[in-house]
Parts: sequence; structure tokens; C-alpha cells
Amino acid sequence: MPATETDPASFSQEQKEYLAGFMAGTLASAQFPYVGQNAASLLTASPGSSASANLAAPSEETVHGTPLADLNQQEKWKHSEHPLDSWERLIAHANSDKAPNPEDNFRFRWFGLFYVAPTQDSFMLRVRLPGGELTSHQLHGLADLAREHGGGCAHVTTRAGLQIREFKPRSIVEVLTRLQDLGLTARGAGADNIRNVTGSPDAGLAADELLDVRPFAKAMHHYILNHRDLYDLPRKFNIAFDSGSSLSTAADTNDIGFFATRVTEKSLSAASAQDVERVVPNALSVSPLAQPATRNPKPETGNSAAPTPGLYFRVKLGGITGHKDFAQDTGLLIHPGEAVAVAVAMLRIFIAHGDRTDRKKARLKYLLGRWGVEKFLEETQKRLAFPLVRLPATACEPRRPCEKHAWVGVRRQRESGKNWIGVSIPVGRMSAKQMHALADLATHYGRGELRLTAWQNLLIPHVPDAFVATVVRGVQRLGFTTAPSPATDGIIACTGNQGCKYSGADTKGSATALITHLRGKFPELESPINFHFTGCPNSCAQHYCGDLGFIGVKLPDDTEGYHVVIGGGMDHEQGIAREIFRGIRAIEINALVERVLRTFLARRERGETFVQWSRRHEMKHLQEFLSS
Repeated sequence: MPATETDPASFSQEQKEYLAGFMAGTLASAQFPYVGQNAASLLTASPGSSASANLAAPSEETVHGTPLADLNQQEKWKHSEHPLDSWERLIAHANSDKAPNPEDNFRFRWFGLFYVAPTQDSFMLRVRLPGGELTSHQLHGLADLAREHGGGCAHVTTRAGLQIREFKPRSIVEVLTRLQDLGLTARGAGADNIRNVTGSPDAGLAADELLDVRPFAKAMHHYILNHRDLYDLPRKFNIAFDSGSSLSTAADTNDIGFFATRVTEKSLSAASAQDVERVVPNALSVSPLAQPATRNPKPETGNSAAPTPGLYFRVKLGGITGHKDFAQDTGLLIHPGEAVAVAVAMLRIFIAHGDRTDRKKARLKYLLGRWGVEKFLEETQKRLAFPLVRLPATACEPRRPCEKHAWVGVRRQRESGKNWIGVSIPVGRMSAKQMHALADLATHYGRGELRLTAWQNLLIPHVPDAFVATVVRGVQRLGFTTAPSPATDGIIACTGNQGCKYSGADTKGSATALITHLRGKFPELESPINFHFTGCPNSCAQHYCGDLGFIGVKLPDDTEGYHVVIGGGMDHEQGIAREIFRGIRAIEINALVERVLRTFLARRERGETFVQWSRRHEMKHLQEFLSS
């Protein structure tokens, strides 16, 4: 086509230069100079170099990289309004005294409130107690809440917290405000949040601990409370701090487990120079890894990341025993003062990259599975100003074995003349009257402090030698005990179908019946045995970790029953239990357990524990033994 006088191709070179100058002058005289971004997100003052970026259609909105259309329903709810912004919804429900719809029920869990219909037409409150610590004053206050607004009792959880049930909608705002008046909180105690931060319940008390982990559990707790972005996880998350004492806190079942460990000259000599590895070899060293062997070492200034004798945390990741995985040792050896920073870096990576499409795959285990530990640690290092160093476990002193059932009985404290007393509370249930009485015992004969454990019981610390017998008698009058029992002290249970719609059986009822059945039996048992009752695959009571584990199911005739697993363990007995029986009726559990124990006692080798015996045999042989 011939050129026309409006076709740019018909312009002479002189005309083109004139027009270019004219346009430049026009742009320069504009009120607002042009500023844009190019395709690489770099600032530019030239429209020509950024026109394609500015004129492109807006990209699809995403949540941490996931398109809105691909989000699961819960993520869509969170995107439309952050659950922490639901206070007005809570007030409206309290004022109208009505049950929440599914969306609001999900949102209210950010405040620690769970509407548990159809099992109970009411709310459950879950209280956060970092490290399981609370005071007598707080226990009195919680007992009053349970009596005045709830069902008159509370339950110690397997995360060393407390649940109080049967609050009507009209009471929920008053319950939350009174909880705050006690210096407590339920914020983020459920749903897609970091659950109660646990720590060794005898921390600061035990003579055999390596490190008092309470300051780290509390620091983690308060960092979470004060950083809103940590309330946007793809799914729940568990963190635990293990002091190295003989009392287990089940840290190897957590998403992140910090295990106190000691490095000595002798243990270091077991590791060659090549074994010391930085996650990123050329990472800038801002603070040293190793510190003197003090009980609460603090960072010092330096530029070397080479470990030296001292106290550290080893970091294990990805525990989720309901999915048959314990936390795995990553080789990370960190200074205790760096633990919270490392945890926060890992949490923010999980927030940014965890699965937001499938809630069954939205735990840290699955991100580690997709990426591998190496990539995850490299990403963690990018968020930290100090180097991460890896060292094989052989370069650290081995952890002393945990003592099974060490949470019950009278134990000497590090402080001369003082004791802590472990109170066995069947399935963790305490009436308001019992709560008041336990608080009084702690006040009158201790220092007004109590510790909850992950084993659904509590400790009363700081009891002088002269008052131990008095406290023991007081506990017995409440219907509890402090006398160790190898057959019954390790029986724990989740909420069960009396308070959880997911449960296939009345786990607390079955566990209580087993406690009654076994009480006084099997005095010849030489080593403790754990029985874990859980109502569904979510495994709140860690059924795969029990010597015997029971998973609640509905049987074909609509009666309650259990699948039974055998040979699980934590800590130095770590292992996932194997399924041995399916569909056992709930009313047959007591007889089955008695048959299992009698068979073990008859067939064990000298000094053999139950877990050793059960793992020594093939499953078909165990089934034959127990079916005959």
C-alpha cells in the first residue's frame, strides 16, 4: 500500500527528530513525571520501556502463590476476612445466643472456641498454657468458669493445655474476657494455627536436665501472640522444647522439636572436620553457634560458626504420628538463643509454601516431602542473619533415655529439700471442685504453681520434704493417686464422641473402663505400658505411639469399636505401631488387653519390655498367640 501523509513511514528524518523532541518536551513539562516498572519489577522513567508491563492484563489474584479458584473452602473464608477480625461476629452470636454456621465456627477457633455440635450443643474453650505452666490463682479462675458457665469440669489435653466444655453461645464473650483477666489466652488455640507450645514439664526442677526450656517456650508463645502473620498457616502446627531430662514431653511427635543437647571435647572428637557443615557454605556469620556450658547461655559477638563444647538444641522436623512419621533429625545444631528465630523462619516458609488446596496434605511433613530437607534448610538460611550449622548426632552426647511414666509419683527437685509430686488424673478429667482443691494444695504446700503434662496429668512442684505425705493424702482424698502403676498410668484418651463429631467411639469412656479393670491387676509387671485411645485418624492421642493403640470406628452394626495397633513408642522406644486387629467391639477391649498382658508375661524373655517383645515377633505370630 502506498504511503500516505499520515503514515509514519512517510516522515522524513528531520520530521521524526522534531516529533521525538516535541514528545520529550511534553512529557518533561507534565505535572507528574512518569514512573513505572518493567517486566523485571525495576523502576523506570521511560514509558516505552515499560509499556508492555503496564498495559498487560492484571494477573490472577493468589494467596501465597495459589490461585483463588484452587483454594480449599477454609482458605477462601480466611481470604475474605481474617479470622482474627471476627470479634464483632462473636459478640453478635453471644447477644443472640445462637449457634454459629460452619464458617463462623471455623473463624471462632482463632479465639480458642469450638462449637462441637452434634455431640454437644455448646462451645468448648481450649486454653493456651506455654510449657504447661499455670498458677493456683489461674486454676481457681478456670474452675469458676467451668462451674458457672461450662459443664463443671476441665480436661488436661495431650498438649499440656486445658479444655473446658459446654459453654452456651451467650457466655462466650464473658468467658474470653474473664480468661484474659486471669492473664491467660486462647488465641490461636485451634484450626490453622500454632498450637500450645509445649516443654518438659519438670523444666527448671529436674536435677538431670540439660537446659531449663521454659524461657524458650514462653518466648515462642509471646512471639506468636504478637505477630499477626503467624495466624495464617495452611494447617495446624506443633512446637516442643525438650530439656533432656528423664521426663518425656513427646517432642518427637511435633512439627518442630528442639532437643537440648551437650557437645563436649570428647563428643566433638568423634566428628571429623568434614562433618561440620553450614547449610549455605558461604553464609555470613553474624553470631557464633557455640557458647559456654551454662544453664541459660547467651549469644556473644564473633565470626566463627564452628561448634565448641557447650549446650545447644538439635532440631527435628516433620513429626505427625497420625500420618506415621516422627520428627526427623535435620543435623541442625543451634544456640538456644537462636531457637525462636529459627522456628519463625521455618513457620514463614511453611506459610508461604504449604499446600492450601488439600487440607489432608497441608502439614509440614508434606512440604518436606515435596522439597526435601536440604531445600527447606536452605530457604530457612535465607531468612536468617546467622549461619545454620549441621553436625552429626554422634558429635553430641546421646540423650539419656526417658523414663516411662515418670510423670506420676514423688520426685526430688534440684533444689535441696523440695519435691514435685506427679498426680495421676484418669483421662485428664477434673471437676471444678477437684481443680479448686489441687490449687489449694499447690498454694498451701508449694509456691502456688502447677505444671500440666502431655500425658494428661499434672505436677505440684516445690513441696518441702515435711509436707509430701500431707499432699499425697490430699490428692488421694480427691480420688486421684500419686502411686505409680505400670498398667494404668500410661492410659490416655482424646475427647471421643462425647465431645467430638469426628470420633467413632467414646474413647474416654473406654479408657476409664480399662483403668478400672486393670487397677490392682498385674503386680508382676516390671516395666510400664502405655495405652493410647484415639477416636479418629487425626490421632490427638497418638495411637501409633502406644504399646497398644486403639482407633475408634463405627462397626457395620452401628456399634462402637476399635482397630488395634501394637508395638509403638516415643523417645528412646520410638516406633510406629503395627495393626494387629480390626473392628474389635468396645465392650471387648478390657478382655483383649488382659489377654495381651497375660500372653506377654507368659512368653517374654528375662528383662524384656513389652515393646521389645511385641517387635520381636512377626505380626502373624502375635495374632496366633493372642487368638488362642
